[in-house]
Amino acid sequence: MSSRPKVVLLRPATRGEPQRDAAPEATPRREGLLVALARALEAGRHGLGWENVADLWSAAYFSWHSEDVDEFGRDARFIETIRPLLEFLYTVWWRVEPAGVENVPAEGPALVVANHSGVLPWDGVMITLALRHEHPARRECRMLVLDMFALLPFLAPTLARSGAVRASQENGERLLRQGELVGVFPEGVKGVGKRYRDRYKLARFGRGGFVRLALRTSAPIVPCAVVGAEEIHPVLAKADWVGRPFGLPYFPITPSFPLLGPLGVVPLPTKWSIDFSDPIPTAGYGPEAAEDPILVNRLSEQVRSVIQRMIDGRLARRRSVWFG
Repeated sequence: MSSRPKVVLLRPATRGEPQRDAAPEATPRREGLLVALARALEAGRHGLGWENVADLWSAAYFSWHSEDVDEFGRDARFIETIRPLLEFLYTVWWRVEPAGVENVPAEGPALVVANHSGVLPWDGVMITLALRHEHPARRECRMLVLDMFALLPFLAPTLARSGAVRASQENGERLLRQGELVGVFPEGVKGVGKRYRDRYKLARFGRGGFVRLALRTSAPIVPCAVVGAEEIHPVLAKADWVGRPFGLPYFPITPSFPLLGPLGVVPLPTKWSIDFSDPIPTAGYGPEAAEDPILVNRLSEQVRSVIQRMIDGRLARRRSVWFG
């Protein structure tokens, strides 16, 4: 048997800085939040500077989490802290309507494969909540997130603490061999970077890495279709030259961003649906099938076709972007 797959942690990083498998450092507690708040209020008398805002955010973030995390950084205390906000988004803001959650296996490894959209990875968060709250076994889905999000200083640690894992074959295989439910977005950057005119048209699924992952671990593949996320940040254009200095593949231009500044990041309250299809078994092929490019491509196209068909069916039944 091959050696255990390497873990690639999701953590804040600056450009050019390598990712290290390091244990989390000691973090300040609520006292740090109070001190930062007092300093910010005092500084506010003379005008609140960005450095005060950054100190306040950092202290608040660290006060919300514990040092009791798993090997990928998942923090149960942090998840409980942000739960009210996420449940508000799920039940009130986007009114997520899941269907077919019973198609996801109740136990053991499985790979949920979904379309990607919305600029920020809210679709992964909502898929996780749908399975956590609506699945009979209350399954926890570990989403594999794009490298581009690991470069965003505020988003990367939040995703890691929430249970997301940096996307890599090593991380995916390790999770599946531990019997975890794993979520992937094969469209990658092409998915979250689609212009509004191309909404709900699936991009190419790369080289079939998710299929190889499923074949090596004998994990069934569960196609998943998300409708509603394409409209929360309608991308009208992309300025690649703006995003490049920050290590991002593109800089999105939407009707509200960057025109409205930070307010432009607030997602629109569209109506969401998340559909899960019947699982596609892979155990019968054997791990060696992962090296068969014809089979990998065929399974990849099969999954892509199922997801596109579910999306088209949901769009045909949808009467309104806002009310479903």
